[in-house]
Amino acid sequence: MNPRLLAIAGPLKDSTFALPNGEIHIGRDPSNLLSISDPSLSRRHCALSRESDGYKIRDLDSRNGTSVNGVAVKEARLRHGDQIAVGDSIFLLLLHEEADQPATTRVEYEDSLTQATAQLRPQDVLYLQPERILKEFPASSRVARNLNALLKISRVVHSIRDLDELQEQILNLIFEIVPAERGAILLDGKGDPNFASAFARHRVAKSALPVPISRTIARQVMQEGLAILGADVPGSNGLAGVESLVSCQVRSLLCVPLTVFQKVTGCIYLDTCDPSSRFDEDHLQLVAAIAGTSAVALENASRMRWLEQENLRLSAEINLEHNLIGDSPRMKEVYQFLARVAPTDANVLLQGESGTGKELAARAVHRNSPRSSKPFVAINCAAIPEGLLESELFGHERGAFTGAVAQKKGRLEIANGGVVFLDEIGELAPALQVKLLRVLQEREFDRVGGVRPISVDIRLIAATNQDLAQAVKAGTFRKDLFYRLNVLSLVMPALRERREDIPMLATYFVARYIKKLNTKAKKLSPEAMQRLVNYDWPGNVRELENAIESALVLSLSDVIQPEDLPESILEKAVTSPSEGAKYHNQVREAKKQLILDALEETKLNYTEAAQLLGVHVNYLHRLIRNLDLKDTLRSSPSLRPAAEQSHRRDSRQLET
Repeated sequence: MNPRLLAIAGPLKDSTFALPNGEIHIGRDPSNLLSISDPSLSRRHCALSRESDGYKIRDLDSRNGTSVNGVAVKEARLRHGDQIAVGDSIFLLLLHEEADQPATTRVEYEDSLTQATAQLRPQDVLYLQPERILKEFPASSRVARNLNALLKISRVVHSIRDLDELQEQILNLIFEIVPAERGAILLDGKGDPNFASAFARHRVAKSALPVPISRTIARQVMQEGLAILGADVPGSNGLAGVESLVSCQVRSLLCVPLTVFQKVTGCIYLDTCDPSSRFDEDHLQLVAAIAGTSAVALENASRMRWLEQENLRLSAEINLEHNLIGDSPRMKEVYQFLARVAPTDANVLLQGESGTGKELAARAVHRNSPRSSKPFVAINCAAIPEGLLESELFGHERGAFTGAVAQKKGRLEIANGGVVFLDEIGELAPALQVKLLRVLQEREFDRVGGVRPISVDIRLIAATNQDLAQAVKAGTFRKDLFYRLNVLSLVMPALRERREDIPMLATYFVARYIKKLNTKAKKLSPEAMQRLVNYDWPGNVRELENAIESALVLSLSDVIQPEDLPESILEKAVTSPSEGAKYHNQVREAKKQLILDALEETKLNYTEAAQLLGVHVNYLHRLIRNLDLKDTLRSSPSLRPAAEQSHRRDSRQLET
């Protein structure tokens, strides 16, 4: 039995997922073993569990339900061929292997070679017809010896699962029967010029020299599915001009495609610089047969390696508890980082723009660490005045300063055994940077006014929206403290760098604020969603959250329209051809023309132009930025003299 799910509809269409033992959760949340980016799915939608006689599906009280063969179910037993529908996705349950059709392919010489062009069908490969060999050739012949070698390779390749070991054994056996000096097995990298896998070696196993490969030849073989035999490379019209072959003084080469189910998955590449050792048609026949025998084994070993690596990655993600939302490639990198660093005690530095979720990431590290049962203490270094921050961090003794009427424990002492999260660490005053450095080095500190050092066991996670490396160069942040903090570093991606997560985030915030505001159910219109996706979000997720809350309050219908969104979002151009987009684009163009007319009338005096328009000058600057008018102002012939005059005026003011 080979249980698997084949996606026949939905976001994962044409993908296949192997079903391991145990229970498999399906849903929108990235922590599910089968995670689907589909707003119509619940975070945890349904579960598949393996039993002694098959599989069972159980709906996890999902919002839109689970269906089997078109019938909504709460719980049902599954059979081979059943169709499971969740949201927009339909999966076909396959429990048994289907009969595979025999693959058909052909191998031929390249037309540009000096030898005559020939075609070779799989059924004509001599070494795949042992009964013909036994009839036509004596046991002592070269063909019989080659057949024995081929049978030996066949036994070997189907007994090895490790990819590197398999490739090494194939090349070793090829060197026994083909006079190649060097060999390589290249596996396809989906168009990547460096290939997904490249295993190469010399006939002399101890040679440490790199094996030169002609990427031109390898790519041609893999793209066309045709073998290339260059018995005499210098004398070949087609190969003598290949620069990589000339530079390596290659005299003879052979490159054969690896084909699995009519798809080229790689190639076997052999060459020699010895003029006395030339490859011939018999070598082509033999290596073509080896490629046909080895291709499936190499593909299976490659898939096995990928599955093992993917299993490790998914296991780490599944076991990671967090409140972050998104399943884009950038967020998956974040989840992998958090899963790796959480079990350790190393300091973590989280960088990124405001509103990207640095505190949520810090809480995820704490929640998944051995310190999860201990305190998580968050301190915003920019929100507390410098004079009070020292007392907040380290505490104070009674009478240490005016108003210190009692002893007070600092946040570091309260967090003993747990995690301290220092947000906006770049705002920390130089004097406090020195004291924090001592805490990180010695794990002890003194209260303000105290004389006895206090030892603490804490893990520090710091966050900043500044470039601390630049702050170190500028002398505003201590280099030694930066190195102490920057043990493990992560840059949280801005929302504009993961636009594919915006629909999921927007849907989540709509549901959250409908409940919080106790308002009737609403949803985002496609036009409004397009506006959200197109916007650059300088305030990141925090700005998106505020925009959704505002739209829910202002919307008068059950559907949030573009006009319900904040004006800054509407001021961005929309590429959609819908009627709503046409209206908003025309409004945008009208705004641009009004601003340009006002600036031209006032000779580019922004203060006077703002008064003329009846808006604040800061809002006018924001409009110019959001409407992308800066380039227009610089290039407009009618405004250029005024712009130059304004620039000279600004320069004189700076000099003054």
